Amino acid sequence: MNRFLSRLAEYDLALWAPEFRELLRSRETFIRERDTKGRAYIRALDSLPDMPPSSIDLSTDQIRIGTTKDGSPVQRQELHDVLTSLHPWRKGPFSLFGIDIDTEWVSSLKWNRLVPHIARLTGRRILDIGSSSGYYMFRMADHDPALVLGVEPYLAYVFQFETLNRYARIRDLYTLPVTFEDLPDLTGQFDTVFSMGILYHRRSPVDSLIDIRRKLRRGGELVLETLIIRGEDHLALCPEDRYAKMRNVHFIPTLATLRSWMHKAGFTNVRCIDVSPTTQNEQRSTEWMRFESLKDFLDPTDSGKTVEGHPAPIRAVILGERK
Repeated sequence: MNRFLSRLAEYDLALWAPEFRELLRSRETFIRERDTKGRAYIRALDSLPDMPPSSIDLSTDQIRIGTTKDGSPVQRQELHDVLTSLHPWRKGPFSLFGIDIDTEWVSSLKWNRLVPHIARLTGRRILDIGSSSGYYMFRMADHDPALVLGVEPYLAYVFQFETLNRYARIRDLYTLPVTFEDLPDLTGQFDTVFSMGILYHRRSPVDSLIDIRRKLRRGGELVLETLIIRGEDHLALCPEDRYAKMRNVHFIPTLATLRSWMHKAGFTNVRCIDVSPTTQNEQRSTEWMRFESLKDFLDPTDSGKTVEGHPAPIRAVILGERK
C-alpha cells in the first residue's frame, strides 16, 4: 500500500482527484524503486522502535512528543540513530522522547511573530508550501484545523515529518513528497495557505502568487514570508549569481514592490505584519545541522552585508485575501 495514499484515504475530500492519486502512486514508486536515499529513508522509518508517547505538547516553542520515561535506553538509542540519519534538521526545535533536536532555525520566533495576526485556524483547511520537517504544521495542529497539508519535495524533510508523526499520530496532518507545481488544480480548496521562505526561489513571483491565490477559497488568506530589501521605491534586487551563497534566488523586492505583486496577483486587504532582520539567534549551525549557516553567509567584516556584498537578509510577513 502506498504510505502516502493510505494516510490520505482517512480524509475524504474532493481534492483527492484521480490525477492526484496517480501523482502519489508514481512518486512513491520512484522513491521505492529508483531513489537510493528514498529507499534508505523507508528502511529507517520501518526500523523505528515502538514507543507510544505518554504525552504530546504542540503549544510551546519546542514541540514535545513523549518523555524519557516512555521507552528503554536501547529504544532511545535506536530512535536517535534514525533521527541522525535524517540530517540535516532545518526547522524546529523538537523534543522526541527526551531527545532534543536543536534545528538550524529557531522556528518558534517566526511563528510567534505571525500567529497573533493571522485568521483563526480552527476548522480551516490549510496548505503549507515547502513544509520541511512539519514544525509549523504541528503548531497549526494545536489550533484544531480541519486539515493541514504540507508539500515538500526534499525527501529527508518528508521523512523527518513522517518520523515525528509516526509517534504524534496527529489526524488530518499530512506531508506529500511533491512540489507545489506538481499539485493538480485544487481551485478554492483551502482556507489558508502558508508560503514561507519560498517566493524568492521563483522565477516569476507574480505568476506564483496567482497560482497560490487559485488554491484559496474566496475570502481565504495567504500568509507570505519572504526576503525583502529596505527602501521605499518599487524595486527588486536580482542577484546575478548568488545571494547569501544560495544559487536559486531570483528576486528580492522592497516592501512596496511586494505589496504591488500581491495586488497584481489579485489579493486584497494586503498588509505587512512583521519585518525582522535574520540574526544568529534565529539561524545557526548545530549538531543537528552541521553545514554552513547564517554566519558563513555574511561578510565577516560587515554583518550588514552578505559575502557577495548584497544587503543582509531581512524577512517580511505579509497577509492577503483572495477577492
